[in-house]
Amino acid sequence: MHRDGHVGWFLAVLATLALVLVGCSSDRPKSSKSRSLNPFAGTGSPYYKGKGPIPEGGGKYHVGKPYQVAGRWYTPKEQPGYDKKGMASWYGEAFHARKTSNGEWFDMADLTAAHPTLPLPSYAKVTNLENGKTVVVRINDRGPFVGTRLIDLSKRTSEYLGFKHRGKAMVRVQWIEDAPLQDKGYRHLAMMNNEMRDGANIRQLASVAHSKAPATTEIAKTDSPDEPVAKTVAYRTAEAEPEPTFVSAGFVVHVATFSKRSNADATYAYLSEVTEVQMYQFEGGDAPLYRVQTVSVSDEDEAAALLDKIQSAGFPDAKIRRVKVQQVAAKIAG
Repeated sequence: MHRDGHVGWFLAVLATLALVLVGCSSDRPKSSKSRSLNPFAGTGSPYYKGKGPIPEGGGKYHVGKPYQVAGRWYTPKEQPGYDKKGMASWYGEAFHARKTSNGEWFDMADLTAAHPTLPLPSYAKVTNLENGKTVVVRINDRGPFVGTRLIDLSKRTSEYLGFKHRGKAMVRVQWIEDAPLQDKGYRHLAMMNNEMRDGANIRQLASVAHSKAPATTEIAKTDSPDEPVAKTVAYRTAEAEPEPTFVSAGFVVHVATFSKRSNADATYAYLSEVTEVQMYQFEGGDAPLYRVQTVSVSDEDEAAALLDKIQSAGFPDAKIRRVKVQQVAAKIAG
């Protein structure tokens, strides 16, 4: 009787334990697939086992089908013009060096992010609405899946935006463009952040997303090899002496001046399909500067028409400037 009493008590404990386990498991993803979509599952994603720095880029382009996490449905899709405000959080050590949802590797020191529905990988501008700080990030993961949070940012991004110690912040997220799969050193990401600091808008940032690396020469596309519609880009070496460039008196539309030649190159290539443009190199203190502008036109009405064309192409800060007969600069497009 005494033995039977112990057995009965033991069976009752087992039954209670089973109910508790069933209750807990109901809040977790029910398959390995859903678990891999949830960064808070913690154990489903493999670690990077290679040596040296964690690889940047790679993975695959991924949108995905609708999925459910913790009772809530998410529908990934292409979302041009995506512009939303909401709560951001951040993730770091617990997921460092793990594989992201599109097959890249998460590095908490990179400017990356997780979003539940935007295409992977893609670029987005994130603004901390509490202090005005902004940054362009590479979205390469899914999440967050806590309440109505809008985006999960890497540890480095949270530090840059000034909310790491608080844990979360109200932000604005603006989608820019799909990101290239291979972006060694996150060169395009760095270019866009440089451009954003110079005041570039979303459309201008998108033009940088798939720009080519600077080359010794670049010839614009043309229907006739005898009548090119754009200039050949020829860069001078650092030792070359700047030569004075003579232009007709009149007006030009000044598009922008860049500290990075690659950014100026991307703008030049983009606008060459809109109108005839030129690029000049100036000495700017510690480093050269690169100016992109239109060719000279004779009257202000023609310049105004050019200005409208340039601004419509995504450069609202472009300005008309009067040019003198001699403009001293090293011309690197012509």
